Amino acid sequence: MTRLALPLVVAGLLAMPAAASAADITGIWATGTEGGRVEIYRCGKALCGRVVDASRLRANPDLRDVRNSDARLRQRRIKGLVVLNGFAGGPVEWKGGPVYDPETGDGAGRGYLKLLANGKLELKGCVALFCRTKIWTRAAGRASVD
Repeated sequence: MTRLALPLVVAGLLAMPAAASAADITGIWATGTEGGRVEIYRCGKALCGRVVDASRLRANPDLRDVRNSDARLRQRRIKGLVVLNGFAGGPVEWKGGPVYDPETGDGAGRGYLKLLANGKLELKGCVALFCRTKIWTRAAGRASVD
């Protein structure tokens, strides 16, 4: 009986890293508006996110951050723009910031990411006591930032 149990225990231990990698949120996420796609990637020990695609970018690949409330930042290219910065934690929840929404020009000093049971990603950006939440879904495809 112990000869049979040992292989099962070893197989169970070997399967654990595969289960843990399911909580890996790196990759491309659909933002749900304007055909937006954000790539979440490792930036040092933290996670960051950058814009890789959107319907407005397909029409104008050189689109600038004209909705930004800071006039000095309005000449930044949207494609490749870092919108999530310095998120740490896991395997299901991460905290960090700042976060930025180029669709509205709004930003928040702190943010929260939560991987939901259905595989979607909840993104919450907060300013003082006020928070805004969006739900992202994993997207097919690869990042292409020029």
